[in-house]
Amino acid sequence: MQIHQLSLVISWGIVSATLSRAALLSKVSDIPTNIRFDFIVIGGGTAGNVVANRLSENPKVNVLVLEAGPSNNGVITSEIPFLAPELTQPSPYEWNYTTTTQPGLGGRAIPYPRGHILGGCSSTNWLVYTRGSSEDFDRYAKVTGDKGWSWNSILPYFKKSEKWTAPADNHNTTGQFNPLVHGFKGNVAVSLPGFGTPINERVIEATSQAGDDFKFNLDFNSGKPLGVGWAQTTVNGAVRSSSATAYLAPHFIKRKNLYVVVNAQVSRVLQTSKGNTPAFRAVEYRSSSGGPLKTLIATREVILSAGAIGTPHVLLNSGIGNFKSLQAIGIEPLVDLPDVGENLSDHPVVGNVWIANSTDTFESLRRSVSLTDDAMTQWETTKAGPYVDTILDHIGFVRLNNSLVPKQDPAAGPNSPHYEIIVSNGIPPGPSPPAGNFLAVTTIVVSPSSRGSVQLRSKNFFDAPVIDPGLLKTDFDKLVMREAVKGANRFVKAPAWSGYALGPAGAFANAIDDPSIDAYVANNTGTLFHPVGTASMSPKGARNGVTNPDLSVKKVSGLRVVDVSVLPFVPSAHTQAAAYAIGERASDLIKECHEL
Repeated sequence: MQIHQLSLVISWGIVSATLSRAALLSKVSDIPTNIRFDFIVIGGGTAGNVVANRLSENPKVNVLVLEAGPSNNGVITSEIPFLAPELTQPSPYEWNYTTTTQPGLGGRAIPYPRGHILGGCSSTNWLVYTRGSSEDFDRYAKVTGDKGWSWNSILPYFKKSEKWTAPADNHNTTGQFNPLVHGFKGNVAVSLPGFGTPINERVIEATSQAGDDFKFNLDFNSGKPLGVGWAQTTVNGAVRSSSATAYLAPHFIKRKNLYVVVNAQVSRVLQTSKGNTPAFRAVEYRSSSGGPLKTLIATREVILSAGAIGTPHVLLNSGIGNFKSLQAIGIEPLVDLPDVGENLSDHPVVGNVWIANSTDTFESLRRSVSLTDDAMTQWETTKAGPYVDTILDHIGFVRLNNSLVPKQDPAAGPNSPHYEIIVSNGIPPGPSPPAGNFLAVTTIVVSPSSRGSVQLRSKNFFDAPVIDPGLLKTDFDKLVMREAVKGANRFVKAPAWSGYALGPAGAFANAIDDPSIDAYVANNTGTLFHPVGTASMSPKGARNGVTNPDLSVKKVSGLRVVDVSVLPFVPSAHTQAAAYAIGERASDLIKECHEL
């Protein structure tokens, strides 16, 4: 569908924006009809809220955010760091997607978590803050031809978004992070664990015993992540810090020129002018619970920030994608961009569990009503206790032995990891087994070579897309996960764990050689839900890719993508830090474009 000169036929009832007062709106019917919106942001997620905040700093610019999910306000499981796993689907705060069957996972289809709440995945993830290697970003700069995506250029944006914060227990953090690589005046709180666990000393001791792969790293957010160090998480004292709490805090949401609407689901963007470079400045949407479709027009730009699944879904619904595929499913093709929805890459994860000689692990807490009640009371009254932290205290990043690295290394460079380990004082996601106490060393392939896709299921705009993350599709990724499991075993065999880690538990106990490890991995691997790449950047003028280095969508005007779907490769990191940095840089690019 095309809309020609739509702005001329829609009556806006123009009244000065300064006469209205912006707010958090819960119904699409509350959107004022007397405001011209300069920018409409599709998706109030991790990056989208950054853009909304930064653009609305200018009081002359009116910004509207359309978020499909509900408000994050009062969602206690989102506020309490330790309860993060309870947000994983099925949940009203998730899209509750399921993947296609995955050959690399033994033919299983798996749940695919995506945040369906204001703040997006920053309101539902496990709060880990890692930036990746400097080589990740230097590779982005190289493949896009834009030095602005290099590590040295992006580091100031990481710092701009970050507010380093003391941990909940205010312990002495000397030797646990490097303050020189962090920001202290930004929006998103980042902190260290605020409630010590019994295994912390063992982990640090093991870094000097388990070999160079697991040497201590003071701060893996320095751009040099190899080694094991203290986890950094988006916690503000004892409460989750998300894009919703950080960039849409009450003093921001009160801006007269910023409107944030929850429960507003976008179907597609609509063409507003023809020509060699057609404009797409109209947004079609409805209430998330159903109802009639409505349309709004941005006078400057539509900012698509729906994430690596939602963004290609909206583009494809809009007729922007592979012409043949769109025609086959019944969508009118308008802009031929075959790479929309392609190049999806994600982090496969498997949890490896040992029986622990302890009664002080996550399992003891979760099984006891009195202990969980005490923990909740302590969190509510003093913002202390086990609930102040997420489900891990230490993280490590490791490269394969050079003899196993192919000539075309999927990692970004010689100082970038192939896999990650996460050490937890118990099985990270609940519920706990009925008996026993455990130690978990989770393994993740962070530089995968496998690629997947997002495609339309039907011409119904609101049908869930077909998601194929392609997990462990390549032999290389299977090799990396096999070596990661072996690496976790080596780490736990360090003398520090003697008498504590009593032996592998469950299915992991049968993973004793390469074939059995491969079978164990295929049967137990899931996703760490870090998809990127489905609206990848490429050099301006290039035939491949979806977005230009300034994040504008190729072959059109008035439409820009601001989320991690623009990254051509998944960073060797949890992706929320990158999303914040993308949002910050995009805001500057947009301001420069419009001379704001």
